[in-house]
Amino acid sequence: MAKMRDSDDSSSPEAHQEDPSPASVAVRNGEEDSPTPSPQTRRVLRTVLTRLGIAVTLLGGLHYYIGTRLIDGTGLRGGGRLAAWSVIWLLLASVPLGLLSWRLFPRWVARPIRTIGHLWIGLFGLALSSVVVTDVIRFLVNLLGTTPVERLRFGEIQSFAVLAIVGLAGTIGFRTARGPARLERLRFPVNRLGSAFDGFRIVQISDLHITQDQNPRALARVIEQVNALEPDLVAITGDLIDGQVSDLRPYVAPLANLRSKEGVFFVTGNHEYYHGADAWSEQIRRLGVVVLHNEHRVLRRGSAGLVVAGVTDYDGGHFHPRHESRPDLALAGAPEEFPRILLAHQPRSAARAAGEKVDLQLSGHTHGGQIFPFMFFVRLQQPMVSGLKKLYGLWVYTSRGTGYWGPPFRVGPTPEITEVELVQARN
Repeated sequence: MAKMRDSDDSSSPEAHQEDPSPASVAVRNGEEDSPTPSPQTRRVLRTVLTRLGIAVTLLGGLHYYIGTRLIDGTGLRGGGRLAAWSVIWLLLASVPLGLLSWRLFPRWVARPIRTIGHLWIGLFGLALSSVVVTDVIRFLVNLLGTTPVERLRFGEIQSFAVLAIVGLAGTIGFRTARGPARLERLRFPVNRLGSAFDGFRIVQISDLHITQDQNPRALARVIEQVNALEPDLVAITGDLIDGQVSDLRPYVAPLANLRSKEGVFFVTGNHEYYHGADAWSEQIRRLGVVVLHNEHRVLRRGSAGLVVAGVTDYDGGHFHPRHESRPDLALAGAPEEFPRILLAHQPRSAARAAGEKVDLQLSGHTHGGQIFPFMFFVRLQQPMVSGLKKLYGLWVYTSRGTGYWGPPFRVGPTPEITEVELVQARN
């Protein structure tokens, strides 16, 4: 990776303080075994399990709804009906088991369970959407008056139609998720941008979610795409991995091949905290990537400058107080005469960054919804789904993500690599 050029290593206070805790010593000594969970970690796990229980209960009701339409609606009886309902409930069980399997079972057992669970999460959304749409059609047809035989016939047609829609959309979504990322270009006018930085290009990748199951060619292709753009700076906005350092070290090693004029910068996403954020931060640094842990760097070209800041994930403080997301700390001491770019995994970090004179925040996390119709639910947690939007007084660009999480599908939102060109603002 190219060395940072004319870069000022100034950063915010407390950014590089050593943590004398046993956990950090273990990380520095290369020991990746997790220590006894802290009370905060146990509290987070209890919250996660409670929410998972609520989600499974809700999903159970929706699975029953799908089953009544696709199984009972066709008049299936006897052993065939029992087998079909057994499949429905086993698929439901695969969702929580897939999420927890790596903690409950040996790897050779956990991997197929996780694969089935991930596949079904994606196909379930498509099946539910298809059943709802065809149910609306069924309701309108029934208003015209139908006989019991006609209703049974419509139930059979509905079942075949749903299976066909899910099969076709799933196939297209699988090819889209595994295919090359689309290049999105954004020209962004910036006040106070010096002429030396006019045309400065930041290439953003986000939410790669690298796993052991992923084809290494996928990451190699992303790196080739990024390097072909010859960027001034590369920004990785979190959720880089899904697994432990000990398992994924060789899978992330190619990131050292990323090239840019001013360096590669990284901020943590929520998934880094599921697998040891400190250990991952150390590993990513070993690849020559700058990890911005509530800190900033000042890039200089002559008398002109550009501040690049980064914060830990919005929920990082739930795992460790030292990882609380602090835009104020990240920008403390930053020269106010230079423009400010903030890297923050979640778009909602903009609320905390309000008042810090940030010119542009680059985020990810949402995947653009990844699979229809989940993009409509993203807004329940985030203030935006994708693209460029002004939030809390600052501009935020949210990537649809370069990879995918869980289900190997993208139905609707395509994966993206973003090239942001900073230009001088003109009246």
